[in-house]
Amino acid sequence: MVKNALQAQLLKAGLVDNKKAKKLSKQAVHEKRTGESNEAEIKAKIEQDQQQKMAKDHALEQGRKAVLQEKELKAAIMQMINQHKIRDTDGESTYQFIDDSKIKKVYINQQIYNALVAGSLVIARENCSYAFLPKPLADRINAKMEGFIIVNNSENNEQTTDEEDPYAAYVIPDDLMW
Repeated sequence: MVKNALQAQLLKAGLVDNKKAKKLSKQAVHEKRTGESNEAEIKAKIEQDQQQKMAKDHALEQGRKAVLQEKELKAAIMQMINQHKIRDTDGESTYQFIDDSKIKKVYINQQIYNALVAGSLVIARENCSYAFLPKPLADRINAKMEGFIIVNNSENNEQTTDEEDPYAAYVIPDDLMW
């Protein structure tokens, strides 16, 4: 026999069985008789659960904000690359470079080729193609986020030679055509 309407509904829904319903009703009667109640424990547990949920939600929100900021930064860099790239680069000279462990070849004019070898221009990744950018702009892009600049020959020009190297007098030019 069920004494509580809620217990009757739970039994009808199949969420509890007769044994569990009797146990709950006996427990309620015992709490009334002895005056013991777990209300403080239940409230503390609820409060703790709410704080954990808030902390979890806060961490998720911070993650979403970080992803959104990264997307915005990438979009801003792509816009900078698109606005400042050198447009007329077609020519007969070939320039080969490594991108993602693959050798890529671009056909450029001699003026762009000389600027690339000297280090005043760099090659940047622009979506699925490549763009030629001035060195100061490339430095600004690298300061914001790395990974867009593929070829930067100004770093190679500043290398020092080893004094004990027997071939130090024989410098290999960067613009050597094979």
